[in-house]
Amino acid sequence: MRSYIGGQQAVTADDFIELALGTPVDLWLGVEGESEMERAARQAAARDILADNPDLPDRVSQVAAEAIEASAPELFNVVPLAGTKTRRRQPRRSGVAA
Repeated sequence: MRSYIGGQQAVTADDFIELALGTPVDLWLGVEGESEMERAARQAAARDILADNPDLPDRVSQVAAEAIEASAPELFNVVPLAGTKTRRRQPRRSGVAA
């Protein structure tokens, strides 16, 4: 079975991530052995992409959450710890009452 996203074939997990985000994974994570100049250029490109796409971090979070839910849904089964209660604090008042 072949998977296509927007006309592009996705073969590996990295392909799916790249197609979902619209950018290569290496842009954000870097590559082993890159020089300081390459690193600076990569980070500058990443800053430009974030400036042009302010919703990208939200999309990344959504893609990650969907991937986790699809492959390990038990990670989203959250239960409160026994004995923990949320208490509402009363604000402290200082000064002289009028």
